[in-house]
Order: sequence, then structure tokens, then C-alpha cells
Amino acid sequence: MKNVSLIILAAGKASRMGKPKQLLTYQGSNLISHAVKTGLNSICEHVVVVLGGYKEKIKPHINKLPVQIVENPHWETGMSSSIRAGIVAINQNNPNLDAVIIALADQPLISETVFNQLIHKYQETRNKIVASAYDDIIGVPALFNCALFPELMQLKGDKGAKALMREYQDELLTIEIPEAAIDIDTPDDYEKLLSY
Repeated sequence: MKNVSLIILAAGKASRMGKPKQLLTYQGSNLISHAVKTGLNSICEHVVVVLGGYKEKIKPHINKLPVQIVENPHWETGMSSSIRAGIVAINQNNPNLDAVIIALADQPLISETVFNQLIHKYQETRNKIVASAYDDIIGVPALFNCALFPELMQLKGDKGAKALMREYQDELLTIEIPEAAIDIDTPDDYEKLLSY
């Protein structure tokens, strides 16, 4: 949809996995390519991928796709720096942006339908945040109205945008997205994914 962009966070070192989880094989491809193609198949206007650790290994897998690749030199300081890098990149290319979806490269069960649901619910309600709900957790993928970009830019550490979700509970709408509960952080997580 015009004026809604997608930021895929893929900058982590994957220390619990012991290797670049973004390159783990999934459905004949790898996690990062799968996440990017899912984003491109959605109604999001623009897709940004934020890389950090393993960027040189990951980039060749997506550099021929019509996405903007952003390198976060501060990726080791946590997820918040990757969110900031993505917001800066998107604002430079589309200053009239209405909203952004923040997603993770390691949630392979997320489909383009999920991104589209977030956008449609946002269009219906105009809530400042439309987030995924799963296992009594509120998290990503989540859509943020542009009014929150300055606050997204102020986030610190590895908490991501959850603090902002708590702060804006009155303007937060959730959608049940059970697929968001599956994220790949450890070898056990990956084995479970392959058994689906």
C-alpha cells in the first residue's frame, strides 16, 4: 500500500544459534530470502532490510531483489539501533510515509497476509500501533504510525519497540497472529521449524 513501508530486521549476530540464522535453509531458500520475498509479495510499498552481523555473507542472497539494504554499523548495541537505521533510510526515500511495519527475519511462518492484515486494520482504525498478539505476548510484526517515528528513533538497547507498545496501550490495537510465536533463535527452534 502506498505510504506504508516494511523494515525487516536482520542485523543480529545469532549468538545462540552459533552461525548466521538468516542463512538457514527454509523451503528451498533461506530465512532472509524468504522474509524479503514475503515482504515484496505484500501490499507494502517499500521494503528495507537492515543488516549488521554477517552482512557480507547475507547481502549476496538479497542484493538482486528490489529492496533497500541498510547496514547498521551499531548493530551490536541492540535491536533499537537497527530500528533507527531503518527509519532513517525510509524517511530519506519517502518523507510522506504514513506508517511502517517492523518485522524480524527469523519469523518464517509470517506470510504476506499478516503484513496485509496489519495494514488493513490500520486503515480501518487509524490506531497509532497495530501489533501481533501471540501466547499472551504483544510484539512484532507491528505497524507504527509516522507520529511515533521520533520515539522509535529514541529507543535504546535490545528491547526493540515493546516499550513504545506499553507506553501507547490506549492507541494500541492487536491482531491474533499465532504464527508470530515461532522465531528461530536456537538450533532447537530450527529443528522444530523443520518439523512443521
